[in-house]
Amino acid sequence: MTLASARRSVLVDDVIQRLRAEITSGRWPVGHRIPTETALIEQLGIARGTLREATRALIHAGLLQARQGDGTYVRATNELSGAIQRLDSELGDVLEVRQALDAQAARLAATRITPDELAHLDELLARRAAAWQDRDRDTWIEADYAFHRGVATGSGNTLLDNLYTALGPALRRSTSAHWDADRFDGADHRGHEELLAALRAGDATGAARSATANIDATEDWRGAAPPPPAED
Repeated sequence: MTLASARRSVLVDDVIQRLRAEITSGRWPVGHRIPTETALIEQLGIARGTLREATRALIHAGLLQARQGDGTYVRATNELSGAIQRLDSELGDVLEVRQALDAQAARLAATRITPDELAHLDELLARRAAAWQDRDRDTWIEADYAFHRGVATGSGNTLLDNLYTALGPALRRSTSAHWDADRFDGADHRGHEELLAALRAGDATGAARSATANIDATEDWRGAAPPPPAED
């Protein structure tokens, strides 16, 4: 590698890190269209080729998504989340992964969760119940995900929490599929109200059992639900 090539590689890496920082900090949230090439070139003081190379790297990593004729958008907040989204996993696969994550998160949170975190879970369940009553789909989905994510945070295991965060888009899609399906009457209370009671009691076994029962109930409901109508 020539000296010029080495310098260019370092510059591209620096731009990648600066763009990634805009994403991970939340200044460019998921779904946000990033500034135009012209604006970024002026802001960063770099050549167009350097910017394009850095952008391609972040697209390949799954953090950005180029939309023909519409610009470049933030797709994920980290590489793991981007990779998971590219898989476009089936609902059954997502539930099987949740079976493992939810049970372990609940088991750990029962002995590690803080009073403030418990209070936050209380608020999320109240918001979730009100959204279901009002048939507010988006608020219900977000409150449901935030509750389970809050349990993962309460586990005190940073890696588990990060995994749950990375699964966020897939989990929201699966929850949305539940809501839109016929005869869905809300997720099992054992994975929510009873789970919270077990966490508050410090009952690790009961918390894991409640989390598992919630996924089992979803699986049972999916198995009992009629298949979608065949296309003409």
